[in-house]
This record gives sequence, structure tokens and C-alpha cells, in this order.
Amino acid sequence: MIDRTLNYILEDNYFKTLAAGRTDAMVSANEAAFELFLHHKIEDEAEFLNLFNKNLPQDIRALSIQQVTEEFNIINSSKTKEYVYLFTAGEKCHPFCASIMTTILDGLDIELMKKGAKLFEGNHNFKSYCYRISNKGLYNRTIAVCELEENNLYTANFFPDKSYILRVVGKGFGRNQIRLMMGTLIKLGRGDITLDYIKKSLLPKSTEVMDYIAPASGLILNKIEFDE
Repeated sequence: MIDRTLNYILEDNYFKTLAAGRTDAMVSANEAAFELFLHHKIEDEAEFLNLFNKNLPQDIRALSIQQVTEEFNIINSSKTKEYVYLFTAGEKCHPFCASIMTTILDGLDIELMKKGAKLFEGNHNFKSYCYRISNKGLYNRTIAVCELEENNLYTANFFPDKSYILRVVGKGFGRNQIRLMMGTLIKLGRGDITLDYIKKSLLPKSTEVMDYIAPASGLILNKIEFDE
């Protein structure tokens, strides 16, 4: 949709876009970024941004635009991503919640899940938490922050009285990694596994395969920040 909009407002002038990353279908983004390559200069960035927003579909909004050097590469550039996973438990929510919040009908031990979330912080082997693993994959990754807390970030009058977010911050993540981590925490909260099971699954020689991928609709790319 972004390329189609650019093709229209640039009136068939040459352009190319390169996204900072991708997410699964049904995952939302509060902040995302892409690099725009042009053969001509944008004379008025504010005017261009306004025209861009005017023609984008209503579920996409451009926040800002910034010129970068020719050497900048949005994929290879060092960046930090913050994801949040929004969920509630115990009762079915208003249907309007479905696009951004996952409802777990089972009762969950939230305090135990908070302890489990902290186990993911630091440098670990996340091979058990990646979908379709291979021998060439990069599975030793560092998570700067992983915490589960009451949701005070997103609100709506149709939200349940109490909801929660899993907040995860890191330089990079494997395919379905955060959804598999969240699925594991849900199993912990239901009493299906223990804290010790999570600890062992993060060890270098772990051969565990996580079998529960949390639904995509609860995951939100909340922030993306570039070091440069």
C-alpha cells in the first residue's frame, strides 16, 4: 500500500523502498520505518509528508521523514526494537478487542508469568524459540528487557477492566520468537510447565521445541530506534 501510494504521488518518477523489517500477518505496528530511494530531491519535506498521509489508507499514518546519507542501510544499520504483546485472561472480551488483544479464557498465574518473563533477559540460546530452525541460523541473541506488567499503554472504553502486556526489547529476533516466548509464558501461567523448564530451554544444548505460538493479533511493534 505504501508503494502504491508513492507511485501515485510521485507521478511515476523512479523510487524504491526498503523496509527495516517485517512482521507476521495480523501483527500491528505503532512505529515502523522504511528507506525511500529517489533520483530527485524532495524540496519540501513537510509538504511531501502531508501529501503522503492524505493519500495513504486510513490504517497507515506517516509520522516523520528524515534525510539519510547514501551509505545508510535501514536493514543493516544498528537498531533496537521494542515489541509488546497485549493480552487478557479469564473471560471473553468485547469483539472490538480482537485485532490487537489476545484473550486467554483460562485463568493464569500472572505473578508466576512475571518471573518467567525475566528469565528471557540477557544473552541466551533462543533456538527453541524460533520457527523452522536450520543449522545456519543465528540463535544466540541478547534481550535487553523482558517484563510482564499490567497494561497502562493502550486503553479503550471497550477494553476489559484489567489487561497485561509483555514488553520485549532487543536488537533482533528470530522468526516467531516473541510469539513462542509468549506462548511458553501462557503455558507457565496455566501450570503446564515450570520455571525450571524455561531455564533449561535456554541452555546452549537445549533440544526443546516450543509447540505453542501465541496468536499474532496480540503482538505490536511498539518502537524502533536507530543508533545512528
